[in-house]
Formats: sequence, structure tokens, C-alpha cells
Amino acid sequence: MICNVVIHIANEQPLLADLFELPSPTDAALICTNLRTMNGQRPVFVDHVESTFVFPLVTIRFIELPPGSRGEETPGAAEERARLGPGSESPAAPEPEVEIDEDFLRRVREI
Repeated sequence: MICNVVIHIANEQPLLADLFELPSPTDAALICTNLRTMNGQRPVFVDHVESTFVFPLVTIRFIELPPGSRGEETPGAAEERARLGPGSESPAAPEPEVEIDEDFLRRVREI
């Protein structure tokens, strides 16, 4: 199963879906399941999200495979894991410091 694939249909908004396999050059259709909009909602033309959907390939402009959708790692993940050592998790990125612009705040208060 290839999860969270973005399907770009001609003249439509992109959709997220899970593919059973990538289409081969001889396929005439794309078969998928778990069809949803980019924000995770059920599309208006779908009655049951868990159904199997068949889209003719002539209606599809292209298919986008985000990193990790096929189970592969993102670039640099193996090096980071090797650097951290076995059994360690990636450290959370520190949140950037927010500087308060006193002049901007003064102008906002005056309004």
C-alpha cells in the first residue's frame, strides 16, 4: 500500500488517496482507496471513503508521491539516525525566539 499519494486530476482540485500499487505503462486506470481532499475531508462526490476508486489515467495529469509515502526515508534520515546512535529518537527542533518590536506595538496601541 502506498499511502498519502496526491492525485492531480485534470481541471479539479488535487485529492489524497492510498494506492495499491503504482500504475504501470500498460495500465488504463488508477486504482485507489481512502479518497479524501487535501485537508482530509470526504469529497462531495464520494459516498463511502473506504470504497475502491478507479480513475481513468487519461483524466489524471500527474501523481505526486510525498517523501515517506512508499515507506522510504526522507533524505538525510539515515545519517541523522546513525549520528544519534541506536535507540535514540530525533531531537525536537528548538522553537525560534520571537523578538517583540516595541515600535510596532506602540503604533498598534495608538490606532
